[in-house]
Amino acid sequence: MGKGYSAAIASNPYIVGSFACIGGGLFGLDISSMSGVLSNDAYKNTFGNPGPNAQGAIVASMPAGSFVGALLVSKIADLFGRKWTIILSGWIWVIGSILQCAAVNRGMLVVGRIISGLSVGIASAIVPLYQSEITEPRIRGRLVSMQQWSITWGILLQYFVEFGCSYIDGDASFRIPWGLQMIPAIILSVGMLFFPESPRWLVDHDRDAEALEILADLHGKGDPNNELVQLEINEIKEQVQFERTEGAKSYLDLLKPGIFRRVTLGASLQMWSQLSGMNIMMYYIIYVFQGAGLTGRRGNLIADSVQYVLNVLFTVPAIIYIDKWGRRPMLLAGTLLMGFWLMLVGGLQGRFGEWGTVDGSRVWVISGHDGITKAIIVFSYLFVCSFAITMGPVSWTYPAEIFPMRVRAKAVAVSTAANWAFNFALAWAVPPGLSNIAWKTYFIFGAFNFAAFIHIFFMFPETAGRTLEEIEEVFAQGHTFTAWNIKRDVGKKTLQDVVRDKHEVHEVDSHEEKVAA
Repeated sequence: MGKGYSAAIASNPYIVGSFACIGGGLFGLDISSMSGVLSNDAYKNTFGNPGPNAQGAIVASMPAGSFVGALLVSKIADLFGRKWTIILSGWIWVIGSILQCAAVNRGMLVVGRIISGLSVGIASAIVPLYQSEITEPRIRGRLVSMQQWSITWGILLQYFVEFGCSYIDGDASFRIPWGLQMIPAIILSVGMLFFPESPRWLVDHDRDAEALEILADLHGKGDPNNELVQLEINEIKEQVQFERTEGAKSYLDLLKPGIFRRVTLGASLQMWSQLSGMNIMMYYIIYVFQGAGLTGRRGNLIADSVQYVLNVLFTVPAIIYIDKWGRRPMLLAGTLLMGFWLMLVGGLQGRFGEWGTVDGSRVWVISGHDGITKAIIVFSYLFVCSFAITMGPVSWTYPAEIFPMRVRAKAVAVSTAANWAFNFALAWAVPPGLSNIAWKTYFIFGAFNFAAFIHIFFMFPETAGRTLEEIEEVFAQGHTFTAWNIKRDVGKKTLQDVVRDKHEVHEVDSHEEKVAA
């Protein structure tokens, strides 16, 4: 540990690239910490039986904090480094969890959720950034997409804790789960002490020797003279030097030609991931199944848990094959499928439902149609599976890899902030929406998915399998509105290609020096 990290950990690409994903799991914990208590009588009584608007505000307080956290992360990450920013996010989460666990009224609960949201916003922006900068291209997509898998695990584990504690009478039924959710954050903050800093960040701060040492441990089995390590450190140095000449680091850089296009792609993809309706299915699945006619608290909780298990399982193929399948095909297939399933759910709800009263609340509900109830539940499961295997992992991977170094932290922060801005709006708006326009809500989200398909088809180029430096050549091709014309081999270089290019540059430089002499 004289290096400030464990060389053994750094030498394993899967450990060094995946551990930080615990930060993504914090978001998953929050989703279940709310969805699991919506039908809990102790929770309702403690916080004054919140109605649709009040409950939406409580849920939305977390993404509100996350929006601020995502914007702050660019300054923090550029100043203190990727590693220490991740560590900070974990300790902030612990503070938020303590406040939620001890909350005695809505105000205290909301403050705790805002602080936890601050942590999630920081972690959700910095973890994919750290992963993209420290992993090799052939597995980068796989490891960054594990951010989404960790979210699904967070949802699942916290939900089963909530389910188990639901058998406890009184406040402990929700306070125990809210307290236990600080444990993963402590593991994250302590564990990251043994992990290396991003070599690209170190080079950008003139700490080349440390960057070379880390690259040697990451990709050269500790040998700094390894050919691949030398090529990588030189490539990073050249890219950083080039980017420094382009201008000062500021948010104004995001408006420059070539950069603004990528910012819109990253931010809009995060926007579409929210407008797909997935997090609504996560936060408010109890309301969805309640409207489908699934009554009884235990039965609803069990049906919900099946959805969360499917979410975890169907993210696995995406992690394994994301670099083989490519980003574009996954996004296009996912948006079409999700739109289709939501239209079916909305159509069945509209055709067979009617206004009724459930637990004293006015709800659009299906009664006396067991087959339709089961069909809606199945279509909801298929929607979740479609998201998990496509949009979920890619929505984190794509924005983390398309930006040049000089603006990467700020651009990823803006992209992630877009996610939280729409998460906040939807988390607050959906409960009143379901209680007012009911089944039409599903048609709105279905239409969003079809709009996303059109946008992705025309404007999102493929980025799979390239180094962060090679992606520059992808966007240099142009094709702003004809992204399909950029082939998957554009920008990709073999080790032999890089060596040959280096030798050619060296020979040209030597010839120019002789002529000058």
